Amino acid sequence: MKKLLLPLLLLMFTNLSAQQASIKGLLLDNEKKPVGYANVLLLRSADSSLVKGMLSEESGAFLFEGLPAGKYKVAASMVGYAKAMSKEITLTESSGAVQLENLVLQQNSTNLKEVVVEGQRPLIEQHMDKTVMNVENSITAAGNTALEVLEKAPGVTVDQNDNISMRGRGNVIVMIDGKQVPMSGSELANVLRGMSASSVDKIELITNPSSKYDAAGNSGIIDIKLKRDKSLGTNGTLSSSFGYGEKFKTNQSLQLNHRSKKFNVFGNYNFVNRDDFTNLNINRTFYDEQKNFTGNYDQRNRFDFNFNTHNVRVGADYYVTPKTIVGVVASGYLTDIDRTNYNRAAGLNSQGEIDSTFITSAIAGHDRSNQGINFNFKHTIDSTGRELSGDLDYIAYQNSDEQDFTTKTYLPSGELKKAPELLYGTLDGKLTIQSAKLDYTQPLKSINGKLDAGFKSSLVSADNNLEFYDRSNGGNVFETDKSNHFLYDENINAAYLNTSKKWEKMSLQVGLRLENTISKGEQLADVVDEDEREFDRNYTQLFPSAFLGYTLSKKHDFGLSLSRRINRPSYNQLNPFKNYLDPSTYSSGNPYLKPETSYSFEFTHTFDQRIVTKLSYSHTSDVMVQVLQPEVPGSKIVEQTFENLAQNDYYAMSVTLPFSVGNWFNSVNNGTLYYSLYRGDLANTNLHNGQPSFNINSNNTINLSKGWSAELIGVFRGAEAYGFMDVDPIWFMSAGVQKQFWDKKASLKLNVSDIFFTNKTYGYTATSDYSENFYQKRDSRVATLSFNYRFGKSQAAPARRRTGGAEEEKNRAGS
Repeated sequence: MKKLLLPLLLLMFTNLSAQQASIKGLLLDNEKKPVGYANVLLLRSADSSLVKGMLSEESGAFLFEGLPAGKYKVAASMVGYAKAMSKEITLTESSGAVQLENLVLQQNSTNLKEVVVEGQRPLIEQHMDKTVMNVENSITAAGNTALEVLEKAPGVTVDQNDNISMRGRGNVIVMIDGKQVPMSGSELANVLRGMSASSVDKIELITNPSSKYDAAGNSGIIDIKLKRDKSLGTNGTLSSSFGYGEKFKTNQSLQLNHRSKKFNVFGNYNFVNRDDFTNLNINRTFYDEQKNFTGNYDQRNRFDFNFNTHNVRVGADYYVTPKTIVGVVASGYLTDIDRTNYNRAAGLNSQGEIDSTFITSAIAGHDRSNQGINFNFKHTIDSTGRELSGDLDYIAYQNSDEQDFTTKTYLPSGELKKAPELLYGTLDGKLTIQSAKLDYTQPLKSINGKLDAGFKSSLVSADNNLEFYDRSNGGNVFETDKSNHFLYDENINAAYLNTSKKWEKMSLQVGLRLENTISKGEQLADVVDEDEREFDRNYTQLFPSAFLGYTLSKKHDFGLSLSRRINRPSYNQLNPFKNYLDPSTYSSGNPYLKPETSYSFEFTHTFDQRIVTKLSYSHTSDVMVQVLQPEVPGSKIVEQTFENLAQNDYYAMSVTLPFSVGNWFNSVNNGTLYYSLYRGDLANTNLHNGQPSFNINSNNTINLSKGWSAELIGVFRGAEAYGFMDVDPIWFMSAGVQKQFWDKKASLKLNVSDIFFTNKTYGYTATSDYSENFYQKRDSRVATLSFNYRFGKSQAAPARRRTGGAEEEKNRAGS
């Protein structure tokens, strides 16, 4: 029955047809010969802003379909020709197909200026379904990493453990060009730290995705779009930056693109070198079952990092015909992280007296590499707009870790309590993702609508082998209780159907996604309980989504959306490895962690196409929360892991308020007021934790004379609650100045992030037998000088951005 559903629906809609507003025309040269593969841009008549772009067919023909009522112009250009511009075109609801007079491109013996759409995108754009941060236009982003830029995005936070949340909700899906990053937590943060902001075009924040997206991500999607040159000929961008806080940082990048009539080749290379540090102070208190004090640890931790990352991406698109495009994209990165840490902990006994002090020093090396290849195609079936597209992906990730701990324990008198403990560990792992995806689009012209349908299948395989050795007595004794070998395989098959329709004042979109998950995990190491050696899961779920939009007047637009989503544990969250910080602290995965599911609702009001207000609610079951607790009752060794909590209810209101003064000052301000309530019994604790909070993000740009401009960003985050954890308020400011020269092809930027060095985290977490206060600071105040140079032609041509099909899987390889 399921196999017959999609073909029947497609057959129902295939023959539906009706008139829809469109503009068509023909490009000729001065000898009245057709001009194929030229740039054709549809512009709004009022401000020449870009609506759509395309290449003319080999016959010189072009067609823009599905256009709303309004006033437009068509501009055309090509290397060696002067630009051509049509007269103003007025479309109404009943215009149908409008045939333009032939546009004539006059051949030139000299290079005249090509079509240039003036006007810079604002730093923050607010849409009905998403918020867009145009990183390319940000002065304060210069010399930063993608993670540092993301931290400045409206409503986005990065906590002391590198977990990313959006509008106070964790478990966010992070994508790069639509392909999910196979990491979370610190692993994801390290990937983003290794990516230069100079390679980022924009960041899209999608809070309630449609069924066309993978159902993963209860809190929404963050999609980081990389730069891709859209011009004919050979073009490129060279960026270089040098920064210094307490330590040195540098980013270097080169982007190249060559585009001809039928072939497009592109590539970029980024190198990031950063010295960084983190100070983490923890005060831990332990209790017995009667809540009596049993001991305390006061820890001072210093971590020093050196990141070296090489990131390469190359690809090609071939225009087989004006209707068929095939492409390939290959990417890879190599990251080397050298880490040293120093930990000093003073312990108190149940009488509050110092009973011992231990000092741990560690040297660690973390090597990360990734190789991926994507084959893709897109075929326009006919002139009605029917399209078929597909992706094949193969992605491989490798990691190799080496850790060497030396711990010395001292008596209160200062003498060594025992011989130094020497612990050595290695972790070798590999993760492969294979994915196939097929999407179909069918315009429904008789009802002014559209149908989208598609299938996807993915295979994931993970193999991680952790080995620890005790070298305290000069030997190399294998530690069975700390070591493990974990295998994990997963197959997800999905199908979706999404339909939409537009009326004069109303629009409707309804979708349904079906996902089947088959997974198996196995521990090859010795386990206490044989039932814990293997686990198998097989489940099928439906994920509906809907959006209703209504235009009340020119000043008021309304939208209502709802969806059901799932958040599967990352592969490392399932991995029962012990990753030691020091002898008293380790993190571990939970192979029995269940996915969390949520229902989300969002009401949106847009006033005057500028001021956007959103009211949101979501209910999540089996919430995955981080738990800090003694390894076993009475122990002073703390385990950090994830477990399922019964439920979370989330309420939020956000307002985006932009304003400007003349053409020299522009400000976009975003505020979110929310309340997140966590409830359930976990870690021998009845949890009922919620706290009203609000975030404010203000982005301000100032255009000065003679190519000068400035930018100021301010961020405030109120006190927040995350499961067992409460975090104090944080605020910080960043500012920068820019000078453009060489006909705006080059720029020099100077910026300072976290000017007042206030981006520091204070927090508290507690269960029935354990409590912890912590304080963390990083090398966040950094002055950076950067240079950016664009070279080559500037004729705009529509670029084709490939996302690939392995979206959901690639976010789940780390913890």
